[in-house]
Amino acid sequence: MARTLHSRLSSALSAASVVLPLAIPASMAAATLAQPAIAQKLIDRDKPKTDPANDPYTRGGDPELVKAVGYVSMKDMEFGPTGETSGSIGAFLSFVDLRFIETEHFRLGIALPKIKVTGSERDKLREELTRLKESLPDIDPRIRVLDPWLRAHLYAQRLEEHYAKIQTFLGVTQDQFTGTAEGWDGTGKYMGIGPHMGQSGKYEVVLFPSLGAHREFMGKKLGLTSKLTQQHNYIDRDSLAIIIHTDQDGLRVDEALHGHLVHSLTQTLLKGYKHYSYEPPIWVIEGCAHYFERQLNPRFNSFTSSEGGAPIRIRKEDWNEPVKKMVSSKKAPSIASIMSKRAFAELDKNDHLFSWALIDYLETAHPGFLIKYFDLISALKNDEGIDDASEMLNVQRTLFKEELGMNYPEFDRAWAAWVEENY
Repeated sequence: MARTLHSRLSSALSAASVVLPLAIPASMAAATLAQPAIAQKLIDRDKPKTDPANDPYTRGGDPELVKAVGYVSMKDMEFGPTGETSGSIGAFLSFVDLRFIETEHFRLGIALPKIKVTGSERDKLREELTRLKESLPDIDPRIRVLDPWLRAHLYAQRLEEHYAKIQTFLGVTQDQFTGTAEGWDGTGKYMGIGPHMGQSGKYEVVLFPSLGAHREFMGKKLGLTSKLTQQHNYIDRDSLAIIIHTDQDGLRVDEALHGHLVHSLTQTLLKGYKHYSYEPPIWVIEGCAHYFERQLNPRFNSFTSSEGGAPIRIRKEDWNEPVKKMVSSKKAPSIASIMSKRAFAELDKNDHLFSWALIDYLETAHPGFLIKYFDLISALKNDEGIDDASEMLNVQRTLFKEELGMNYPEFDRAWAAWVEENY
């Protein structure tokens, strides 16, 4: 049965993710718990330490530095459910130190504690901080402890960098998203109804330091009880949000948290592409989420599950070997079987491996195909011009045949041969 635009937007996005990383070395885990004390003097003692007046890196919210780093605002912004603001949410959650940053495409609420830089992530962080220093010159890329303000700036940068990476992945540029109500670009192509990859509202991300803060916000502001990462749709503001807390397994390690955010953010951006009017196929958004998270660091892996579903556990860092074993033992899923699955709870361990390997294959052996794929499946409409994904299975089958020249059994054989040769 077709779902109209109205019925789709009357319900919230509700995918929950659980991180199940590889075993974390004791030295790395300890670094997240026992931190050396750092004295950070308040710039303005009359204001809270979370106020941008006390941010040392923008020198107390200096307008020129705020502009240079690409921020729209560091306070006084819409945030959360309709009617709420950064001020009201900050006051409601006064027991955590929430800092707020609004960038071109995101609103970030972050309350992460200081954390020691471990040896394994040192080089990666130095590269990131060196890029950030170009706009905020007081940053020391060789710093050994990330304080809360520095982590806020780092995650704001990470959000915008991944946004740009997904745009490249989709083969689009910002000027294609005109933000007009009709949603058409200058060439007659439908691109959604807003400037944020098709959404009219900016994407929101909340990073909480504890399950307690997460549950307080989720329960009293959203009426939800999830203990896991939540993807949510603020319908009235046309804004897709991600709410994460670091009491989930392994997320107090910055590398793991960054990867987990990339996993969830990949899904959310792909859902918002050309506007979130229906659910895209499960296999492709989970496969892409694995693909980008594992590019960042294959040691940490997230798995999306339906609320209350049994968690998936794949502890191995190397996924090539188990995928190749699936192929050689004739136990690999088929493309037709995974396309028929409509809920994350239906995905088993082999499906997760398969979805990742499918994206790897398509990006490597058939570059450009996924650009055409998302371009088509993200803007399906019925004869009345209403968003309608009821023909999604047929659309995908036709696209594979026309663009790749293969039916599904032929595709399965080609993929398996590629795995045997490359994995």
